[in-house]
Amino acid sequence: MIEWYDGFLNALNNVERLSEKQDVADIIQAKVVQLLNGKNEDMKLQWAKDLKSGDLSGVHAECLTDTWIGKDRWAFIDLSAGPFSWGPAVGGEGVRTELTLPNVEKTLGAVAEITEEEAEDHLQDAIQEKFAAFGDNDHQAIDILLAEIDIYELFAFKHCWGRRTKLSLCEELEERMRDLKTELESFETDDSVESHKQKAVDALKRMENWNLFSDISYEHSHNYTVARDTFLAHMGAVLWGSLRHIISPSIADGAFHHYEKISFQLFFITQESLPVDINAIKAGLSSLLLPSQNPTFSQHMLPLSEDPALAMAFSVARRASAHQLQRLSDHGSLKGSHAQSRSTLEVPIFWFIHGEPLLVDKHYQAKALSDMVIVVQSDSSSWESHLQCNGQSLLWNLRRPIKAALAAVSEHIAGLIPLHLVYSQAHETAIEDWLWSVGCSPLSVTSQGWHISQFISDTIARSYMLTTLEESIQQVNSAIHRLLAERLYMIIAELELYWQVEVAHERHLVDKYNYVVNRWKRISTVAGELRYVDALRLLSSLEDASNGFVEYVNTTVASLHQIHCTKQRKVKVEFDLTTIPAFLVVFFVLWLVLKPRRPKAKIN
Repeated sequence: MIEWYDGFLNALNNVERLSEKQDVADIIQAKVVQLLNGKNEDMKLQWAKDLKSGDLSGVHAECLTDTWIGKDRWAFIDLSAGPFSWGPAVGGEGVRTELTLPNVEKTLGAVAEITEEEAEDHLQDAIQEKFAAFGDNDHQAIDILLAEIDIYELFAFKHCWGRRTKLSLCEELEERMRDLKTELESFETDDSVESHKQKAVDALKRMENWNLFSDISYEHSHNYTVARDTFLAHMGAVLWGSLRHIISPSIADGAFHHYEKISFQLFFITQESLPVDINAIKAGLSSLLLPSQNPTFSQHMLPLSEDPALAMAFSVARRASAHQLQRLSDHGSLKGSHAQSRSTLEVPIFWFIHGEPLLVDKHYQAKALSDMVIVVQSDSSSWESHLQCNGQSLLWNLRRPIKAALAAVSEHIAGLIPLHLVYSQAHETAIEDWLWSVGCSPLSVTSQGWHISQFISDTIARSYMLTTLEESIQQVNSAIHRLLAERLYMIIAELELYWQVEVAHERHLVDKYNYVVNRWKRISTVAGELRYVDALRLLSSLEDASNGFVEYVNTTVASLHQIHCTKQRKVKVEFDLTTIPAFLVVFFVLWLVLKPRRPKAKIN
């Protein structure tokens, strides 16, 4: 961690030294050249034409944040920056505010060289704030002493540690702390309430190794302090939330399978001739795929004037046009050649191009449905969105909805959802936390970039693995339950036949079951080593093994029934010399029994 910190600090210092003697215009020019010649493909494709043409109407300032998610598996929080805020303009739960991250200045203090008068004012403010919470109710002496200890402890860490010139107020407080210790010791000897004694004992243990007002370094002090624990508690909550949003984020409900080939079918539905950057769209869609996947593209241009039904549906509402879009998808697809195949996934993307500002569901430039993705593109290059950052509205370039389109496609093929959404087990629903909606990612809102980070690729791979593992486990459990039910029936009804079949099939069943379990363990081990590409290669063998186990269970169950022996619906009869006389005797007996009787006369 120290090496990482030193390396990045040196890099920042070098950049700062290089820009000291340059004016703003030179710095901007250098950044533009770096952008056009660099490796940031998303920003290069998005802005290259505008920068070269001089049209900067669609270029907007990025949202300044104190958190960031990098290209690889790293992210950082800058606790010394800010304050910052972003999220919905109307506010709400989870919006990034000044209180989202722990405040070093207010918690641990910046150890500023304040004067004696300022220190006295800070102490009085802390005392008033602490005892204001007590209200007008009567409180026990022990509670007042503990509150006073908390105040002095926090003040010591903020204003008495690390100073070049020691404050006289710190010496006074040191004497007062010795008096407080004496008063606490008195609670142990008198006839106080037992709960008060216990509080005093706990406080004395807490103060046992304190040297709050001496010059001993912080590392040698006791590791329990109110200030430090308050900071660490808040920081722990932030880190836990970071794991849920970055490392292992929630995914949408559904089954998302791994396909070797993704066929992107682009339907551009136009009403006006607006430019579409096909190369940028293809590059963005290709970046969503993993190394084990290959993309194919097909393009269809559909003017609304040539499809009256679609034009009417589009003019009424998006919901009304869904049926017509499905019809167009079936007409322009691969004609069902891979409909039931796990090798190719067809992704219909309907890209509506309209002159006036157009959004889906009021706030979105793209939406993922169960069988398609809808994207809207308009002529406005500076649309004021429903989001804000640092008090300013975030502007969207509706001419280039590539970022929104990639987010919708990633949800459609892998279940990815925006970074500010996460499932809460406590609430049993999705909640919002906008702290980590950062980075040049299609899933964040604070940047215009749409680069796919390593964290996102990991999430896509895990989504595919979870779907395959879950389906495999359900298949195996269902087959075992079916086998157990048959075993119980056969033990009761056909014990002898059951044992004959069971001995013949048991070894093969166990072997197939063990192979499936080994696949589970192997995939889990490889994924635990973050070798997701290798883990994905094992998914096809797991599917084959699961299907093989289920088929063999079905075969075993079928063989447990006697009816299995007569499935050909015929009875084999062997004829000998006694067969014909036996049939004659049977027919004679039947004739005697079934021959018609003479009716008797009815007598009144």
